Amino acid sequence: MIDYLRKFRLDGKVAVVCGGFGLIGKEVSLALTQAGAKVYVLDINKFEWMDGINFIEFDITNFDNYDDVFATIINEAGKIDICVNLAYPRTSDWGGPLEDVLVSSWKKNIDMHLNSYCLVTRAVAEIMKKQGIKGSIINFGSIYGVVGPDFEVYSGTSMTNEGQYAAIKGGIINFSRFTASYYGKYGIRVNCLCPGGVFDNQNEIFVKNYGLRTPLRRMANADEIASATLFLASDASSYITGSTFMVDGGWTCI
Repeated sequence: MIDYLRKFRLDGKVAVVCGGFGLIGKEVSLALTQAGAKVYVLDINKFEWMDGINFIEFDITNFDNYDDVFATIINEAGKIDICVNLAYPRTSDWGGPLEDVLVSSWKKNIDMHLNSYCLVTRAVAEIMKKQGIKGSIINFGSIYGVVGPDFEVYSGTSMTNEGQYAAIKGGIINFSRFTASYYGKYGIRVNCLCPGGVFDNQNEIFVKNYGLRTPLRRMANADEIASATLFLASDASSYITGSTFMVDGGWTCI
């Protein structure tokens, strides 16, 4: 008889979490650790309370550093079974209306965010291929890589949604499909998890507007995104690849 709960366990697995000390990243790192994985968090800043998690200082925008960082993990742990890509690199002038975005800033953000996700995915998939690991790569997209924003949710606030974010997340989603097809014959799965808005003490008007627009009438909690990530990382999702996995409270169903 199949032990279905066992499918969610990650005992003996090695997981890499890029951006693993952010709002969602902390919960993802914790979920994978509790499921039994040996977790390496790659981030620009260390978060002290994460006991039992291995930390490597890592700037995802430094493309020349990838080989050394992943070689360090291989030397210590022997393999990589899981890679979660949820870093959020951006320039200091991020935000503002589309017409005010400088060309230089647009290009820099595309390079920092979209290109880093693509190149990390390729680097890790190649390691898995060479080692014969039937691994799982999970890239973070967004509802705004799938649908256009409803700008009414920002009414009454100074908040807005960035045009370059749509370009970046849409690109990540389709590159995840591409690599799922490209590496599928090696048993390597690539999926794109697309969260809706995650509560982080945002403007109260925005939070209310967002809830009214969402079938579940609220924003997500970070642990709810982490639970979905655990599913995609585990053998419970062993026949899922190339998916655009919506975790959005129903935002994209209407």
